[in-house]
Amino acid sequence: MASEGGHSPQTSGEYIAHHLQNLQVCQSDGGEWIWNHCAGNPMTINVDSMFWSVFLGVIFIVLFRSAAKKSSAREPSRFQAAVEIIVDFVDGSVKDTFRGKSRLIAPLGLTIFVWVFLMNLMDLIPVDWIPMAAGWAGIKYMKVVPTTDVNVTFGMSIAVFFLILFYTVKNKGIGGFIAELTLHPIAPPLKGPGIIAAPFIISFNFILESVALIAKPVSLSLRLFGNMFAGELIFILIAMLGLWQLPLHFLWAIFHILIITLQAFIFMMLTIVYLSLASESH
Repeated sequence: MASEGGHSPQTSGEYIAHHLQNLQVCQSDGGEWIWNHCAGNPMTINVDSMFWSVFLGVIFIVLFRSAAKKSSAREPSRFQAAVEIIVDFVDGSVKDTFRGKSRLIAPLGLTIFVWVFLMNLMDLIPVDWIPMAAGWAGIKYMKVVPTTDVNVTFGMSIAVFFLILFYTVKNKGIGGFIAELTLHPIAPPLKGPGIIAAPFIISFNFILESVALIAKPVSLSLRLFGNMFAGELIFILIAMLGLWQLPLHFLWAIFHILIITLQAFIFMMLTIVYLSLASESH
């Protein structure tokens, strides 16, 4: 099996490892920036993930801004009609799910859905094309699907987590936020002999609710990462078959389109649901 730069042949294990390796940069102890020798460095930057996620985000902004500027009620273009369908779909999902009042949720839902979809869509590009072109340019590694990088999915989910905290405190106050963590699901007795057990019940509630709160961004990120990483790995395994990969690649790509769209939708819907729960008072 040929290498990306067309030099020495690769074994199957080396081929898979090469395609799963990010283009990385980090700072050494001496202050020098080094490439692709960053194992164990927590400050490592996955350059390819950063580049493709920002690049696709810019494409999303440019395309939707262009559709908005060129929109016409009398003679809408096909692209305008497609954008309007997406906007109406996201807006309907937000109206059906979000119970609070915020002008941020609908634009946030649209951004998440389209951005994650575009990042997932990169998985349909044959796995050797862009890495091979990068190899010719002297770039040793190149992963083009940002959502197969757990750092990217965790970054998005952490942003959602901070929004959950913000909306919880905004709508329920600090006292309401603390009460959610300490007084649910078991209401502690606040008078009578049972008050002796109240500190233990409150501690139990706090541990339980804290785990549930932290589980939201963790599950949100790992669900997207796991599905996309598995899909990418299957594409890599198919690519190892040589010419036989063409029909299998086509069949898996058709099925994978459903996964790509579904994962973008799930990430968006869970975000809306979590923010809706943070905005409800009970």
